[in-house]
Amino acid sequence: MATYGFIGVGNMGGALARAVCRTAEPGGVFLANRTPAKAKALAAELGCRVSDNRAITENADFIFLGVKPQMMEGLLTQIGPILAKRKTRFVLVTMAAGLTIAKIQQMAGGTYPVIRIMPNTPCSIGEGMTLYTCGAEVDEEDEKTFLSDMAGAGKFMALPERLIDAGSAVSGCGPAYVDLFLEALADGGVACGLSRTAAMELAAQMVIGSALLQQKGGKHPSVLKDAVCSPGGTTIQGVRVLEQGGFRAAAMGAVIAAYEKTLALNK
Repeated sequence: MATYGFIGVGNMGGALARAVCRTAEPGGVFLANRTPAKAKALAAELGCRVSDNRAITENADFIFLGVKPQMMEGLLTQIGPILAKRKTRFVLVTMAAGLTIAKIQQMAGGTYPVIRIMPNTPCSIGEGMTLYTCGAEVDEEDEKTFLSDMAGAGKFMALPERLIDAGSAVSGCGPAYVDLFLEALADGGVACGLSRTAAMELAAQMVIGSALLQQKGGKHPSVLKDAVCSPGGTTIQGVRVLEQGGFRAAAMGAVIAAYEKTLALNK
């Protein structure tokens, strides 16, 4: 059984720790965090173990580097000498935006096996969309084990590394855009007289159902939109107002802005 060590259990690190504990044995999952109390609380919740950076680096089969991009060099400088002394095989797993596999290897001081992932927050409930790419040093068995034990996070999509940042601007950043949309829809419902609770439930379930309808039916969103917009009806008037506000252009712009920011992080 593979063991998993998480260095950093913030929003994404914690979400992925929850995911792996759904599929793998929690006793083989180890958590470390700059604020130890956070790791202790999550370990108590999941039934896994509290550890520290050194122990995880020395022993875990998959080492998740759950720190912000600007903190990655400091972490890898710290654990690099420990990695260099390892006699057993290990894989580094990075989720840092903008940092390539080659950059992670350079910071770590060796051409170690690296899996680069870009998850999203719905991983915490098993409904995530995680993009991933494997470095040349990752073998087929590593990848197979990783995907099997991480299945509790949701769906995984393999992408060439050159497209990881573009994909993350959609699925990684996208939950924030959807949350803004949900909040705005609920605000509109409240303005029309609904309770906050009712408006939010209506908006959230509508988004879930609409996404599943497109995903399972395979129809283009424009076709699904047209099916709701009856001639002279209410929905087309709402669509008209969204178009006046530049809704689609704003959504496209948000993705592009996030992508450009990610590219800037890698300079």
